[in-house]
Amino acid sequence: MNRKLIALDLDGTTLNNHSEITAKTKDILTKLRRAGHIVSIVTGRPYRNSYYYYDQLELDTPIVNFNGAWCHNPSDTQWSHSYHKTLSKELALSMLSLRSNPEVQLIAAESQQSIYIEGEYIPYPDFFPEGIEVSKQLAPETLIEDPTSVGVFTTTRHYQPYIEQKIVEQYQGAVEVRMWGGDTPCLEVVAAGVQKALGLERIASYYGIDRKHILAFGDQENDYEMIQYAGEGIVMSNGIDRLKAISNDVTPSSNHDDGVARYLESYFSL
Repeated sequence: MNRKLIALDLDGTTLNNHSEITAKTKDILTKLRRAGHIVSIVTGRPYRNSYYYYDQLELDTPIVNFNGAWCHNPSDTQWSHSYHKTLSKELALSMLSLRSNPEVQLIAAESQQSIYIEGEYIPYPDFFPEGIEVSKQLAPETLIEDPTSVGVFTTTRHYQPYIEQKIVEQYQGAVEVRMWGGDTPCLEVVAAGVQKALGLERIASYYGIDRKHILAFGDQENDYEMIQYAGEGIVMSNGIDRLKAISNDVTPSSNHDDGVARYLESYFSL
């Protein structure tokens, strides 16, 4: 069998409902890596709350963060194919106007190393792995760099289409809006043209792997282009219908029942 590139979304896909990588998932992915296949994480999460999954899986491959805005290799800081696409700090600061909507609980502008916030809401336990106190205030005097993304968290999923439409209307094609985060979803705003397939294509190019040899796993709207791009785009049984409609296959088991691991175990006849 040809060497495969296995691209893994995290929330709702590789992680179970407790945001954990199970022993079975790690075992299957380790076997595939030892067999010569490439395993890469492609997530909407920033690196600051995805690095521990990278470490747990003992990866040395590139990772895609911020829905494709940052592609890098933590094990090789000089990796030749890395890129980083940012928003202007002026645009990020202008998004503070969204806090006038009572439904918006938190706005978080993120760079490679820092997080700047407006609000005290903690979306889920590991959103601030080192604690909310490590954050800086999102304000003109503190935001002195162009951020990678701006995350907008609402009280419930119900309000997200309304807030998303306001962002789209306000910025007129200057940004992309993607959702990630499982049970506590985030509307993440990144530069126009940024999506997960951008990073996946870069990784495949580096390893010389043809699209037809890419297996990509996802479950939500922010996985759409990645699932479409991969030779084999596989959607979780718990994934959204719009994604399943363009998939090559759907996992029999959900993310909470080792869906990725069980699918790969069968696919590779482990």
